[in-house]
Amino acid sequence: MLPLLVAAGTALAVLVVDLITQPRWRWPLGVGLLGALATAVTAAFTEPRQIGTFCAGLAAPGSDAIMPVDCALVFDSRARLVAVLVAALTVGALLLYVPALRRGDAPAGETVFLFACAMTGGVALASAGDLITLIVALETLTIPLYALVALHRRRAGEAAAAAVTFFANSVAATAVTLLGAALLYLASGTVQLRGLVSAPLFATGQWRPVALTGLALILVGLGFKVAAAPLHAWAPATYEGAPVPVAAFLSTASKLGGVVAILIVVDGVLATGAAGDDRSMFITAGITLAVLAALSMLIGTLVALRQRRTVRLLAWSSIAQAGFILAPLGGLTGLALAGQADGLLDAALEYTVFFLVLELAAFSAVVALRPDAADGGSLADLRGLGRTAPWRAAALTFALVGLAGLPPMLAGLFAKITVIQALLRVDSYRLALLVALVSVIGLAVYWRPVAALYGAADGSDAGPAARVAWAPVAALGLATAAGLLLTIDPQLVYSVVTAWR
Repeated sequence: MLPLLVAAGTALAVLVVDLITQPRWRWPLGVGLLGALATAVTAAFTEPRQIGTFCAGLAAPGSDAIMPVDCALVFDSRARLVAVLVAALTVGALLLYVPALRRGDAPAGETVFLFACAMTGGVALASAGDLITLIVALETLTIPLYALVALHRRRAGEAAAAAVTFFANSVAATAVTLLGAALLYLASGTVQLRGLVSAPLFATGQWRPVALTGLALILVGLGFKVAAAPLHAWAPATYEGAPVPVAAFLSTASKLGGVVAILIVVDGVLATGAAGDDRSMFITAGITLAVLAALSMLIGTLVALRQRRTVRLLAWSSIAQAGFILAPLGGLTGLALAGQADGLLDAALEYTVFFLVLELAAFSAVVALRPDAADGGSLADLRGLGRTAPWRAAALTFALVGLAGLPPMLAGLFAKITVIQALLRVDSYRLALLVALVSVIGLAVYWRPVAALYGAADGSDAGPAARVAWAPVAALGLATAAGLLLTIDPQLVYSVVTAWR
């Protein structure tokens, strides 16, 4: 578990360095960036093994290794991929925050420490093997974000209101998740995800309704973390009130945490299949996630059409994208065998990877285009930037076109094709048709900011674009380069995701 230790050590190192070097903001920022990079590197080069930590299982035949059936933490290929993504997104968010730290809009030590703590939660979440570890890790990822949303001196009022909204909704969602976990434990007698459906109490059938209710409640509670409708109300207000780099982290790393938690739960309860010919676990999980996906795609896309604020538009777009991520999992209702779930889980994770790259690029471009602003501004503020800041405007256009699923940013198109193909394989034609229709409607969402970028500026001719710090440009360049790489070689994502099986 070296990546987890490095992530936690980064948080502690930032505290110590900040104490010694105050009020110099560059030192804690440098330690945070180096720690996040070290976490990504150690995760990438740590050999994934099907051997867990804190295990109560039996040794594998002919080996001293403990099989990860009853383990709290399991560092497999999935955990490695997610750990690398979380660390990379943390690096991106810290780079976007550099101008605000330089202006003194937020205390550097506390800000970087909170980002490092959230990163630690994301790395731990990737390896979760039981319900207790999963929920604790997810809250470790989420709780620092309450403070990060509120830490902005120039927007103290809006940020505080956004933090309270986020906190109140998050507490309710956590309560629902805990209730579901308690019901699953009551029905199965175990918190181990891989043993839920094969537990003796569940096999008897008398506790099955309780277990199914618990599963549905867990998935609904985790739906909050991905801002899936109808659990989405917090997202637009929180994104708009938070500093834009924090909104970027919420829309990427926090959403990734929610998606991974859902995938872990679904993969766990389907690991051994339903008892006998009963498909109740498939149907319960599939119906719950299909409803969340359909509502998210429809509500997110339709409401985004009416938005005039840039960050709010991206927030509602993010809600719609959550629907696309969950759509393959809605195909669980069409499964006949547990083994067929692999393709659906892989499709959800593959779409997530494509989305994270494009979403980070979009938020990075917003920060780079408004270097001296405390918020993302309105669509009207983007007018004329295509002429005065052509490269940054082109990067934003590139990201938005990718999120829409149009050429030349083929990464977004490949992502949507992946989802539709996964649904068609399990005969979920209605959900596949909905994905295709919403994708077409969504073109209008992303066209509006692109049209504003290259439209005529209001009033007199626009002057030269404001100078931007190197850090947001670096984040934008890295995210755009990653998007170009996935456009040229999308098979890279498919290979990495399927490797964790």
